[in-house]
Amino acid sequence: MNFWKNLPTPIMAVAPMADVTDAPFRRLIAKYSSHKRQDGSIGGPDVMWTEFVAADGLVRATEEGKKKLLADLIYSEEERPIVAQLFTSNPEHMEKAANLCLDLGFDGIDINMGCPDRSIEKQGCGSAMIKTPEVARGIIRAAKRGACSDKSDGIPVSVKTRLGYNEDQLEQWLPTILEENPAALTIHARTRKELSKVPARWGRLADAVEIRNRINPDVLLLGNGDVLSIADAEEKVQISGVDGVMIGRALFGNPWFFHPKKELPVHLKALPTKGVNRDTLYEERDLVDGMEYVSIEERLRVLVEHSYLFVELLPFKNFSVMKKHYKAYVNSFKNAAELRAELMELNSPEEVEQAVERFLLHQ
Repeated sequence: MNFWKNLPTPIMAVAPMADVTDAPFRRLIAKYSSHKRQDGSIGGPDVMWTEFVAADGLVRATEEGKKKLLADLIYSEEERPIVAQLFTSNPEHMEKAANLCLDLGFDGIDINMGCPDRSIEKQGCGSAMIKTPEVARGIIRAAKRGACSDKSDGIPVSVKTRLGYNEDQLEQWLPTILEENPAALTIHARTRKELSKVPARWGRLADAVEIRNRINPDVLLLGNGDVLSIADAEEKVQISGVDGVMIGRALFGNPWFFHPKKELPVHLKALPTKGVNRDTLYEERDLVDGMEYVSIEERLRVLVEHSYLFVELLPFKNFSVMKKHYKAYVNSFKNAAELRAELMELNSPEEVEQAVERFLLHQ
């Protein structure tokens, strides 16, 4: 079943981010962005992605290694529709891994053709796929076979990529993907070389829409890059004409991001970059009628909940993974820097809970 055809537009998607959009964080997004729409349905993000998972490992790893990889593919029913993101340059492994994800009950498969990590690229995966278009074609076809996409009980295959590798090559690269007829395509509006060091070029996504309309208008096109809020996402849709937006770093510390009635008392002016204090990236927002601020206490109690959930669902992972979340939850309020520094030294949810309780007691 192709769930993409049933999504409202503009589509609002949770981006796949390594050691961020894992099962604990997705579960919190589903819980705290959940709200009842006027038609009685439950709202929140329209679709979520898992972190990327190595198809090679799912096929070749030892039982112990496979068990750890499969932990990256756990999900709850509240997260649906949920898409498993895979990477490999081996078509046989992609087909087998996609079939496994079909058996695991995922709603879709996404192929990572945009990750700039060097270790991923050395395997011919991620952004390196942009340099080998014929390999990319073969991987899409293999994923479709494994996902049984052409059958009524199969699931759709999508792709996430960039404008190009060392330079913008949208006009050459995009048709390669579109000709393989994925259900959806997400484009990060930067090249691999640019990483996140330059502003995302949403004007180029308008060009991508034109190319899509000419070659394969049935493919849904999502844009990604520098989205700060739902209002910002909607503005970028208007600028570019894409069918939806994928939100990444702005979700950090904000599982309420998609809730229409609750928001943090501050909003992002820009996305964080290396070495920049997050406290300086926020400014106070005026409370709009009908909206409710998320209090400092609620933010911190969700931080504690997140910590316990991480240990419960991913017990073999290093607890230090949580510390990037602490940087995001704890900012832009009085004495935030001191609490944040304390949390960075802790190594268990129990210690985190005690530190938060002490902080709240003195507020």
